[in-house]
Amino acid sequence: MEDVIAEAKKLMEREDLKKLILAASFVEKRGYCKWPRVREIAEYAKLLGVKKIGLAFCIGLSSEAAEVAKYLKEKGFEVYSVCCKCGGIDKTEVGLNEKDKLRPGSFEAICNPVLQALILNKLKTELNVTIGLCVGHDAVFTKLSKAPVVCLIAKDRVTGHNPAAALYVNYLRKRL
Repeated sequence: MEDVIAEAKKLMEREDLKKLILAASFVEKRGYCKWPRVREIAEYAKLLGVKKIGLAFCIGLSSEAAEVAKYLKEKGFEVYSVCCKCGGIDKTEVGLNEKDKLRPGSFEAICNPVLQALILNKLKTELNVTIGLCVGHDAVFTKLSKAPVVCLIAKDRVTGHNPAAALYVNYLRKRL
C-alpha cells in the first residue's frame, strides 16, 4: 500500500488536481456545518475561477434544476442546463426490448447522459453539476465530461432524494 500512497501524493501535486483539492479544502473550512451543498458548489466554483457551469439534470427534477440555475446566475455564473431526455431517442433504438419499457407500446425517450456530456463539452463548461441523474447514467456522464463533475442531488425516488435515509430508517432499511 505504501507505493499506492506515494502515487496518490504524487498525483495530488499535479497542478490541475491540486487546484481542485485545495479549493475543496477551503470550502470545507469556510462552510463546515454552515453552508448547504448548493452554496458549497457556488463557492467551490468561485475559488476555481469558473465562469461557465453546466447542469446535467433529470427531467423529474426540472424545478430543482431551474432553482439551481437561477441561484448560480445570481452568483454571477453563466449556466447551461441539459435535460436527461435530450435527443428524443426511443429506448428501442438503442437495443431495449419493447416489453422492458416502463410503458410498453408507447414512445419512451431514453435518458441520454452521453449527449448531456457532449453538449456541455461543446459549450466548454468548466464545472458540471449533476442533479438527479439515474444510477449508472451519472457514471456515464462523469466519464464523458471534460470538466470536473460534482453531484448536487443523488436521485432516490423512494427517499425524496436522500439515499442515506435507507441506512437510518428501519422501514426503508427493510427494502435494501
